[in-house]
Amino acid sequence: MHLSPLRTTPTTAPVLSWATRGPRAARAALAALPSPRAELRRTVRWATQHGLAAAVLRRAAADGDLQGLMVTRTAGSLEAPYEIARDIRESASLHRSRYAWTTADHAVVREVLAHPDLRSGFPEPERGPVARLAAWAGEPDRLGPLTPPSLLVTDGADHTRYRRLVTRVFSARAVEALRARTQEVAAQLAADLPRHVDARGEVDLVEAYCAPLPVTVICEILGVPAEERERVLAFGQAAAPSLDLGLSWAQMRRVEVALDDFRTWLVGHLEHLREHPGDDLMSRLVAARDEETGEGLSQDELLATAGLVLAAGFETTVNLLSNGLVLLTGHPAARAALAADPDLWGNAVDEVLRFDPPVLLTGRAAATATEVAGQQVRAGEMISAVLAGANRDPAVFTDPDTFDVTRANARDHVSFSGGRHYCLGAALARMEGEVGLRTLLETHPDLVLSSDRRRRPTRILRGWATLPARL
Repeated sequence: MHLSPLRTTPTTAPVLSWATRGPRAARAALAALPSPRAELRRTVRWATQHGLAAAVLRRAAADGDLQGLMVTRTAGSLEAPYEIARDIRESASLHRSRYAWTTADHAVVREVLAHPDLRSGFPEPERGPVARLAAWAGEPDRLGPLTPPSLLVTDGADHTRYRRLVTRVFSARAVEALRARTQEVAAQLAADLPRHVDARGEVDLVEAYCAPLPVTVICEILGVPAEERERVLAFGQAAAPSLDLGLSWAQMRRVEVALDDFRTWLVGHLEHLREHPGDDLMSRLVAARDEETGEGLSQDELLATAGLVLAAGFETTVNLLSNGLVLLTGHPAARAALAADPDLWGNAVDEVLRFDPPVLLTGRAAATATEVAGQQVRAGEMISAVLAGANRDPAVFTDPDTFDVTRANARDHVSFSGGRHYCLGAALARMEGEVGLRTLLETHPDLVLSSDRRRRPTRILRGWATLPARL
């Protein structure tokens, strides 16, 4: 077992400062640290959730398996996902890889996302040593976007009830009401960029613009007071990798610590919203009641929804903005078209989502033996739907490898998933993308990105870690 060295976090900082606080405070802080048993369980969780999957996929990739290549060889690469997706699509509309099915065919991806016999998330492991270890190490109360009762991994009647309430609050009208505030935030951030220019005359747009814009909007949604927003930004940055596959042990530990800290903070915040409701969407969700049953969301469902808004809404929108900036600054014809016809901005955001989406792929598991794209899929088998590949399917998109903001069917992309798990934040992401990209590029029309920009190393999430630029 490997235990990482102690790091200064909101949990460990009190221990590291014991000399200035006295031995009693140090003992209390030490008592609050995870026990060796808790760390052992965390290590086993990592092994069963990330380590084993990563090792298996690396081995498959070494043997030329297309799904293994898709997951392990595309991290940090701009072109590799689309080259491998083309190979998958040309192999079969539904390709049988070593450990699962996979598809980059637009029609089949849509079928998979809407199929009644396919469930979100990963299948339950077969009974055996790994399954027993995973059950022993699991923590049912852990907050996370891929942990029940998150909407991402909830199906059936619970999903219908749950989504109905959340959809009523996070409606298109409610999101549109946030547009004016998002515009204010974007304009202020864009105006402040010169203050962040470093000694080389450059500013990192991810740090100074792409990240603070969505987290500020998320804080508005969650009803977070201004003095708490830096804290929520830290939570969001630390928790965002929870959507990825194959995290290192240290990465998973940082994510879990951040989510645990966020849960602790969120319990108190929800109690405050119950006693002092505001005009924010989270206050409305706390008060929402089902018209048929009169019941609202449970405490765990409210916590899971807030966690999903933070983890999924933060990282994916940061990636949308950074991907969009690279594409638009690299295509002068697109910039000229938008300047000539500003009504194209909405379509331009959809073309960004099609051409370089924030999420590479998603997965479904067969709840029962069924048929998909003419193939017999057994109960428990996994199907990987390569969203980025479907977005470049030449059967749907003419010249799919060309970035074209005037593309008539750009909105036919599948970057927001589909079926009953279609992204609840789609309208919000489109609005933030349009406002964020347009405001920045209109405020700084001569902006030039540096060539030493760096992509994120994540496997499933696709975006830029740094975007140094001259204004």
